[in-house]
Amino acid sequence: MSTRKLLPLMIAGCLSAGGLVEFAHGADLMAVYRDAMAYDAQYAAARAALEAGREKLPQGRAGLLPTVGLASSTTWNKVSTTPRVAGSAEMNTNYNNSGWTVSLSQPLFRWQNWVAYTQSELAVAQSEAQFGLARQELIVRAAQAYFDVLLAQDTLAVAQAQKVAIAEQLESAKRNFEVGTATITDTHEAQARHDLTSAQEIAAENDLTVKRQVLRSVIGKEPEGLKNLKPGVQLARPQPDDIGKWVEMAESASASVRIYQALFEIATREVEKQRAGHYPTLDLVATRGRNSATNSSSAGYGSDSNANTIGLQLSIPIFAGGATASKDSEAVALKEKAGADLENARRTAALNARQAYLGVTSGMAQVKAYEAALTSSQSALDSNKLGYEVGVRINIDVLNAQSQLFDTRQKLAKARLDTLASLLKLKAAAGSLGEDDVAAINALLD
Repeated sequence: MSTRKLLPLMIAGCLSAGGLVEFAHGADLMAVYRDAMAYDAQYAAARAALEAGREKLPQGRAGLLPTVGLASSTTWNKVSTTPRVAGSAEMNTNYNNSGWTVSLSQPLFRWQNWVAYTQSELAVAQSEAQFGLARQELIVRAAQAYFDVLLAQDTLAVAQAQKVAIAEQLESAKRNFEVGTATITDTHEAQARHDLTSAQEIAAENDLTVKRQVLRSVIGKEPEGLKNLKPGVQLARPQPDDIGKWVEMAESASASVRIYQALFEIATREVEKQRAGHYPTLDLVATRGRNSATNSSSAGYGSDSNANTIGLQLSIPIFAGGATASKDSEAVALKEKAGADLENARRTAALNARQAYLGVTSGMAQVKAYEAALTSSQSALDSNKLGYEVGVRINIDVLNAQSQLFDTRQKLAKARLDTLASLLKLKAAAGSLGEDDVAAINALLD
């Protein structure tokens, strides 16, 4: 099965009870991604770099094709001649020389030019891979910015809901104190917890503003409202459910690996290209020219001449001061460097795939655990509230149960979004992340 088709099977979403809070419906992930493609400066730079890289191919092909040149000139001449004979007068000759020459040179054997042409093909492949990497990075950055805003919104909503709940508990503590069923300590505890939550609400508001500005820097406009995850969706394990398979895909198909693979091939051919500096070259050369001369002296004469040539030109390098041998050694060393860079890229891709895979699997486990913990925390809160009403629990027990419930909600929301982000990173590490994966996650939005 193609890895590009796996993400819809891997994602099945999240239970919404107490989780992400619904905000005004607006942009979804696909709209954010498309806005980012049109606005993001890094992506625009990568697109321009791709267009520049594609020009390497005609440049490399030019070394195999003929070159044609045209040269022309015109010269006005004045020659003064004084004979060494007594009584002879000075003679002046004025004339014009003009002419043109068309020359053609067709390489017949220049091995370095053929190697340069193969290098240009590899350079285009490298540019394509570099652009593919930029596109995948844009998807990850846009999705991460989107998820960060969702999480910041949820953090703020949780803080506000917790503040309301604590305010109710504070009012209850005040009433109980007034009727003599509770001590002033309960009121102070509730007031302290209320003040703390107010501070957390302010911090959450500031964090949401920052996260929205980060998203704005990616899409170029203020996000009016982002769609949230649908309720009642579950997560499925990644397919293939084998970390080794994902590592293998990353080592062979990762965009960064393909970039360094192309660079290694270019470096390999550079060694061959520099060694070709020791080889002879053979060119077909041809010229056609015309030259005209006129004379304005009293003797008046002029001439026209035409010349056509065609032949073979052989050049054999003998000694260039050691430059050719030095460039050969340099190319060999650079090939070794490119090989080491390629190996490092493979190891890094494998590490990224392992980290992303573990992020997905551990994230799914955390989601299930937090979902269970959310149910337990709600039950604990209900029990503590009932116990407080009948006098077997004190106010701090209720406050702690409330804090635990809201903290669990926050952690559940974060685990869900982190898991979705890890899914995208896993596909990126395997080199198969694309717009259809964005659409797969977008389908989970309400």
